[in-house]
Amino acid sequence: MSAVDRFLDLDKSLAQGAILLPGFGNGGYWYSQYAEIGSFDADSPLRDWTEGERQALLYGGEHAARLGTRPPTDYEGIVERFERIYLHTSDNLSDRKQETIAQFTRSEICQDCRGDRLNEASRTATVLGYTIGEMARMEITELADLVQRVADPAVAPVTAALRDRLGAMVTIGLGYLHLGRATTSLSGGESQRIKTVKHLGSSLIEMLYVFDEPTVGLHPHDIKSMITLLQQLRDQGNTVLVVEHDPAVMAIADQIVEIGPDAGADGGELVFQGTFDELQTARTATSAALAMQTPITTDPRAATGAITVANATRNNLNNLTVNIPTEVLTVLTGVAGSGKSSLATELVTQQGAVVIDQRPVSTNRRSTPITYTGIATPIRKLFAKHSGLPAGFFSANSEGACPDCKGLGVIYTDLAFMDGQETVCETCQGRRFTSDVLRHRVNGLSIADIDDLTISNAIQQLPDRTIRKALQHLGQVGLGYLRLGQPLTTLSGGECQRVKIAKELRDTAEPTLYVLDEPTTGLHLRDIATLLQILDQLVDQGHTVVVIEHNVDVIRHADWIIDLGPGPGKHGGQILYQGPVAQIDGTVTAAEVIPSSGIQR
Repeated sequence: MSAVDRFLDLDKSLAQGAILLPGFGNGGYWYSQYAEIGSFDADSPLRDWTEGERQALLYGGEHAARLGTRPPTDYEGIVERFERIYLHTSDNLSDRKQETIAQFTRSEICQDCRGDRLNEASRTATVLGYTIGEMARMEITELADLVQRVADPAVAPVTAALRDRLGAMVTIGLGYLHLGRATTSLSGGESQRIKTVKHLGSSLIEMLYVFDEPTVGLHPHDIKSMITLLQQLRDQGNTVLVVEHDPAVMAIADQIVEIGPDAGADGGELVFQGTFDELQTARTATSAALAMQTPITTDPRAATGAITVANATRNNLNNLTVNIPTEVLTVLTGVAGSGKSSLATELVTQQGAVVIDQRPVSTNRRSTPITYTGIATPIRKLFAKHSGLPAGFFSANSEGACPDCKGLGVIYTDLAFMDGQETVCETCQGRRFTSDVLRHRVNGLSIADIDDLTISNAIQQLPDRTIRKALQHLGQVGLGYLRLGQPLTTLSGGECQRVKIAKELRDTAEPTLYVLDEPTTGLHLRDIATLLQILDQLVDQGHTVVVIEHNVDVIRHADWIIDLGPGPGKHGGQILYQGPVAQIDGTVTAAEVIPSSGIQR
């Protein structure tokens, strides 16, 4: 894509006098970068500028060099600056950046290579009659069979390594993917398994492998494959450590270590170590959760209408048209690769749903539960009322900030070719404020002590109704253990998702369509009941909730399920069943239901 494509027709908009960028209004950040450098006439309408001036504003470079008053040497045109800040950046983008990118960019398949990304010579070369682009579009299972036919001794080491890697992908249950598929279109579980392939296919021994929830995104039917691979790694002479909540993985473990008894400051202790059989008789949170089972919903809530996804053909969807009932909880089920994420994406595309996913809430180190919930101002006013000082003194970004670390609490040292180093500020000892500010207290707490409070403690200890009201939803979603000053960049994917749910509970008044992808990821079995209460609360407020989920407890709790399959990739993309979960046995045989939905009666 060219800069013009990426930035749409901003030059035309500028020629018409339109100001489109956020922060481009008088006094905004973008405005100051251009209006206050003396190279442009900020008082003249953009429609009256010359073509050269508009090009200099947009693209800089040689265009800027022709201006009467040359801009600073580090001057960047709007397009250059936009690409650096929004496009040439990390994969973990904040919601705000993603919204801006969606507003100002578009993507199209290259007309020359048709998405192959290679020059003509590379994309027309063939092996066994297939080009590299055609091979990349094959399902991995088909490609693995094709590679077996390459018999040239000169490339034997290469083909052997390729066969091993493709075989590992098939074994881990990804044989339905094709290598040319964009990683952004993969589900969370598929992305997780892609990352594990290189390790699972390794021939190294006496290694320590640590897996963080390897069953994420896996249907109960698919977990057997993952378990087999974990056991193979162990049997090769390796040590395998798995962080996992799935009972099927616990059941095959040689040793189980349970940490608790609760979350945050109330955890961090060894509460059990032993076999799975011993765990089931222990008095721990996990053993209690294993003994419980969510009942199947036999009296589902009645839908008030339906939202239609029409003629969906994304990825492996087989021209599906499906009605999603409104103001109820709908769960999309099916084996991995059956088309659940594709159907959810079509739903979002066609109906404009709000997606509550596990991407980072923020990439800003200063973002904390305090800033995210908007309670920073009430906290400052509370301290100002008790101290008699202006509220600005209790801001780490203003008068009260430590002058050496500028309110960050740490000093960042750029080490050029090595990773940067953060050290605790020696002046404030990480407290972020000056000593004069820290002398003032509310209920015995300084403004720096507020950061160390957990959300649950803050609700009890801070005498302000606005603060308690803003924090209560984070407590409801099970995040009461988070510290108010904890950077949001340190949250896990599951915690990020629950923070977003809390925000929706707090802010959304109009009936909304929500789509959640695997909200049980990272949740202990005990916490799933809390999640179900939250989803019920959204529905009870008049919202429509659609969840992609493999967890049997969530499926049992649904008002409506849509089961896709029967297999992954080209073998899926069809609706096997849609309706109340309690009636699923009356539609298809038990032999078909249990592998597909994972429901056991």
